[in-house]
Amino acid sequence: MPATLVIGMQWGDEAKGKIVDILAHDHDYVVRFNGGDNAGHTIRSGGVTFKLHLVPSGVMYPDKPKVIANGVVVNLKTLLAEMKEVEAAGYPLKSLAISESAHIIMPWHIVLDGIEDERGGIGTTKKGIGPAYADKAARVTAIRMADLLLGELELREKIERIGAIKNSIIEALGGEAVDAAKIAEETAASARVIRPYIKDTRFMLNDALAKGKRVLLEGAQGGLLDVDHGTYPYVTSSNMTAGGACTGTGIPPSKIDKVVGVAKAYTTRVGSGPFPTELTDETGEKIRQKGAEFGTTTGRPRRCGWLDLVVLRYTAMLNCPDELALIKLDVLDGMKELKACTEYEMEGTGRKTKQFPSDINALAKMKPVYKSFKGWPAFDWKSVKGRKGLPKEMQEYLSFIEKETGVPIKFVSYGPAREETLVLD
Repeated sequence: MPATLVIGMQWGDEAKGKIVDILAHDHDYVVRFNGGDNAGHTIRSGGVTFKLHLVPSGVMYPDKPKVIANGVVVNLKTLLAEMKEVEAAGYPLKSLAISESAHIIMPWHIVLDGIEDERGGIGTTKKGIGPAYADKAARVTAIRMADLLLGELELREKIERIGAIKNSIIEALGGEAVDAAKIAEETAASARVIRPYIKDTRFMLNDALAKGKRVLLEGAQGGLLDVDHGTYPYVTSSNMTAGGACTGTGIPPSKIDKVVGVAKAYTTRVGSGPFPTELTDETGEKIRQKGAEFGTTTGRPRRCGWLDLVVLRYTAMLNCPDELALIKLDVLDGMKELKACTEYEMEGTGRKTKQFPSDINALAKMKPVYKSFKGWPAFDWKSVKGRKGLPKEMQEYLSFIEKETGVPIKFVSYGPAREETLVLD
């Protein structure tokens, strides 16, 4: 299999980093292809924990090349701090490669993100992600990793010129101007460290595939945060679905042989926007606390609800996964009853649908129609060897998910560590 893609099937936070870490063992390259440092991927193994925001989740395999591809927007301070943390823990990053086409999040992006969000925004992480992608599309005021390869004087002049443009916008919006000269100096200093890692990763990855190397593609966030296919405008600013892996790396679709979809055994989301299966009662709080549902990047409490199969069928259609990894199934242990949403009913009309609406105004009017399941008692997960060793009630729950989505469940996760994963037969 030349390339394997790991993709989120909900609103992000599905523990894709853990699955990437597991699959990295059998791959030669690990590649992050979208998003910025608003995405947090946590990996744990052998008592070591990393909460990564930019460096791909293959860090526990030092000899395997790790690539930050062109679809990622990079905060230089975050990247340098993360590289330092990983290497200090004894995992060298000599094989790290950063696409020269990747765009850089500049301090003015963060300032503008905050101003816009405070004036009626969507509740962003204020990391500058949206403004950086906006500049990428606008083309005129963007700075890319390739610019760090310029002569230092030329780089400083470019940053100060763009900084002046951005300051005029910031001040017009009532914000405080940034120090463009200082930003230019700091960026030049960062460039001296990062230059050796900057590569044309398009040719690197396609050459690797041509030589039969196995490439693992790591997606950020989830399908419902895709800028085109998610719950717009409550989305991120890049493509989270399978097609984004191609534009975000330069790898053609025909080279991706396998797609692994990652989903929780229930549903969560962070921030604003419609959420049909949200539980605002004691059950929702119990899931939040037991599942430690707080954002890796922001620490914000996640909204929790029952599994939404309308969502999973929709993202299965968009991504066509070959198999599913179902995460945090252990959080549901001991519940007397659990539910899964099979379709929506439009409020006030009685009409039902199994299709996920493209408009959030329509989604906000949808009420979940549930199928109830008998819960299962808590048990010793470590003693289970395969699907048949799981409680009967759990097997019924898993089989129903597979039937509804049309995708077999390959992995079941029952804890944050790499070792706390069951491969189903």
